[in-house]
Amino acid sequence: MEVKVTHIDQVKFAIQAGSHTVICDQPVENGGQDAGMTPPDLLLASLGSCAAFYAVQYLKTRNLGEKGVEVTVTAEKLKHPARVGNFVIRVSAPATLTPEQTEGLSRSVHACLVHNTLLHTPQISIELAVGEAAPQPA
Repeated sequence: MEVKVTHIDQVKFAIQAGSHTVICDQPVENGGQDAGMTPPDLLLASLGSCAAFYAVQYLKTRNLGEKGVEVTVTAEKLKHPARVGNFVIRVSAPATLTPEQTEGLSRSVHACLVHNTLLHTPQISIELAVGEAAPQPA
């Protein structure tokens, strides 16, 4: 998996994944034009869309009516260090479910790739490429 982020102007960036492009920007009060979601918005969007995918797949494979699934993700900005935390994923299913189906839906959403990534701290390396130099570990 890979995305490429390219600076457009001010604090606006184009994020490309395959043939898809998303614009990331900052609100006006942060020097942006509010032309796209902020990086934390994109993080919540990634988590929410992943949870929605797993919820829909669970409902669909059991013929429980996947149309109308909505997922809301909330989080708080935390400090020391600056980060996003205290995520809450709210899944609204269109069908009435038995307690067993509700538990199954919950297990399915918990299996989301992004959810599991956030629960298990990934290793992150930063490489800097300055001028014509090859990337250097930071």
